[in-house]
Amino acid sequence: MDTEIKAEFEKGGFSMVEEDEILQKCLTYCINYKLSPADLVANWEIYYLNRQLNGLRIESSYMDGFLTHLQHDQKERIIKEEPNLHIYSSNDIDMLHGEEQDSIKEGLLNTPNHFPEMPDLESNAASTPATSEKSSSTMKLNLNSRITPFGQRMNKFVSQFTLNDQLIGQSLNSKEPQNMDDDVIRRIQPGERCSLHIHCSLPEPGCRFMYDKIEDRFNSLEYRIKRHSSAFLTSGLYGEPNDATLASQKNIFAVGMICCDGEGRLNEKSIMLQGSVEHSGGQSVRVDLQKLHQFSLFPGQVIGIEGHNPSGHCLLASKVIENLPLAPDVGLPPAKKQAMDHEQKGFTSITSRVLSVVLATGPFTTTDNMLFEPFKELLAYATRKQPQLLILMGPFIDSEHPEIKKGTVDRTFDEIFHVEILRRLQDYTQYMGSAVRVILVPSIRDANHDFVFPQSAFDIEISDDTKHQISGLANPCLFSTNEIMFGCCTVDIVKQLSSEELSRNSIDVSGDRIRRLAMHLLNQHSFYPLYPPSTSVPLDLSLAPEAMEIPCTPDVLLLPSDLAPFIKVLNYESSGEETVSCMCINPGRLAKGIGGGTFVELNYNEDSNNSYASIIRI
Repeated sequence: MDTEIKAEFEKGGFSMVEEDEILQKCLTYCINYKLSPADLVANWEIYYLNRQLNGLRIESSYMDGFLTHLQHDQKERIIKEEPNLHIYSSNDIDMLHGEEQDSIKEGLLNTPNHFPEMPDLESNAASTPATSEKSSSTMKLNLNSRITPFGQRMNKFVSQFTLNDQLIGQSLNSKEPQNMDDDVIRRIQPGERCSLHIHCSLPEPGCRFMYDKIEDRFNSLEYRIKRHSSAFLTSGLYGEPNDATLASQKNIFAVGMICCDGEGRLNEKSIMLQGSVEHSGGQSVRVDLQKLHQFSLFPGQVIGIEGHNPSGHCLLASKVIENLPLAPDVGLPPAKKQAMDHEQKGFTSITSRVLSVVLATGPFTTTDNMLFEPFKELLAYATRKQPQLLILMGPFIDSEHPEIKKGTVDRTFDEIFHVEILRRLQDYTQYMGSAVRVILVPSIRDANHDFVFPQSAFDIEISDDTKHQISGLANPCLFSTNEIMFGCCTVDIVKQLSSEELSRNSIDVSGDRIRRLAMHLLNQHSFYPLYPPSTSVPLDLSLAPEAMEIPCTPDVLLLPSDLAPFIKVLNYESSGEETVSCMCINPGRLAKGIGGGTFVELNYNEDSNNSYASIIRI
């Protein structure tokens, strides 16, 4: 057979550098995967073209990657023939028998050898025991020879920052086993199941987009200004809003939206205030802020402003009111209880404000491969810590990944998402039991989803036995679990506000700019208050504009960003008496370049003062 293999390679114009070694490996592949020499060479040509290898010389170093290609091809063929079949690997056996607990702590699929699972195919009748033994050892050698930069890192799961670290000893989810021999029994025991209520997850999957009109944008902006005007008037602290464009020698109070008089960045000479149709016919007036010692403004921000306009062309501001936060129970849309919340036998549903969560944001694979190593290790960490809720935010299939941008991937984006993300999550939920929940929130960078914002939820097609555990929500979304309100937006609004904000003498006494930027979202009652939007954001205001609103102050606000990961507690007084707090979290990116990134482990207990959260580098 090795002679036939060599002849087939020569027929295709290929030559071998280390002929004996390469032929021995190819012979092993033919036996293990039941391939003819012609089929083997045909697979090599596909691999050769996809990987854009130079020249026609076959080197021994190419064989490891070729083996991965064959394994994946074989696995896909089996899955198509039997779609409900679970392909077991040695990791399943180790996990069930508890023989490699250290590996479980570091990763269920231990790096650096993260190849797709491959069933052990029996050798054909022609193979001798010696050949089979040699074949097995050869495959083990190949599987343990590829080392990725991610797999070479020294430190794993290092805590970078902890909020309220004095509470760590009082862990809300202290499920670390005292005796690892009882691992199997411990993992199958029923646990406390968190509730899930969806308050806003719009637009619906399958909606039409790219139909927004100028009228839709105008109505959306007009509604924001009118809503703030009503809120200022209802507060009783300010008078009836007036037309800021009219000449007046006396002080007036006006409400309007900050905009720029040109296309450049906002500066003190280019600030305009656009009023509502009701009060000023939608006209704009220039604003002079020289008398103000401190302010923080950005395009699209709706503010209250006091001052006078002696000439009718410029409003001389004496005071700017930026913060008009809502109370926690104001304007909350009715919750839509999921069918998945029905009680199941052996599991308890709790409603107390106690919850353990692991939060992570994509990309979920490093830029040098599509092995999804960081994602596997995240699931390994969650398997050991056993949180009640796992919140994963996109991008899952990153459109900015080098292999996707080059078009060198040999699978569709939906196939990658289904195999690398959904199937692993199904294995995770099946292993952990019915008490665990997973929430998926898309990103506009997801190659397998619509490029529009607001963005509908993933249309997830999974088996019925785990369907109640894996939920897809829209971007942005508002949901509550165990009476804890979460708000989430995967668009990098914090970074975009950072580049557009104009400020003088930080209003925040602590000088924390990140906290101030996050507060803008609560003050504006919007997940995306910036207008005009960033050029990278496909904003469509004809698609459920109510999806952009933050009608109440969430307990936890998730704002994934390319900026450094952070955990901030936003405190302010509501109605002059009640103190309202919101925990704002940016878990960072799970993968950064060819290395690992960060994620967050959160244990919430009643309020932010009694909760703790850790930023963990993977």
